[in-house]
Amino acid sequence: MRVISGTARSLPLKTPSGAETRPTTDRIKETLFNMLQVDVPGSIFVDVFAGSGGIGIEAISRGAKHAYFIENGKDAISCIQDNLVFTKFTDKATLLKQDAISALSLISEKQVDIVFMDPPYQSGIEDSIFAVLSNQNYITDGTLIIVEADLSKSFVFLEKYNFKVIKEKLYKTNKHVFIKKS
Repeated sequence: MRVISGTARSLPLKTPSGAETRPTTDRIKETLFNMLQVDVPGSIFVDVFAGSGGIGIEAISRGAKHAYFIENGKDAISCIQDNLVFTKFTDKATLLKQDAISALSLISEKQVDIVFMDPPYQSGIEDSIFAVLSNQNYITDGTLIIVEADLSKSFVFLEKYNFKVIKEKLYKTNKHVFIKKS
């Protein structure tokens, strides 16, 4: 795994060992950031279930002003810290070492521009995450939320939290669901 583009282009990133994390492949990451290319520069970016930190690091490399990394796995936290030091992005990053539900309430920004989350497939935690996000002042009409999910994952529950799917990008084994406030 590597940084695809930007100031840290081509730098290799560590990934946690084991099956607890599923790093987004370079090809899917490149496709995602090609879709976000005008939204990332100058943004506040949140990487939920950050794993290796590859998505948030890619955002910083491409010009995000600041990125929050939310992760509670011990090996993954160590990996994110190493990757931030290696890419020299520690000054543009905040690592919240706890579960996503608790950490989302600790972000103290007026507005977050992009929230990316890659929760464990089949965990069903998305509903709880959107319940928390619906009560955060930093989630505005302009905030773009992207969820990486299994192809079969339904997002019909979003309506009760006043969110809506605006686009889906399907891949062979998963999808990115783009969501905004209703």
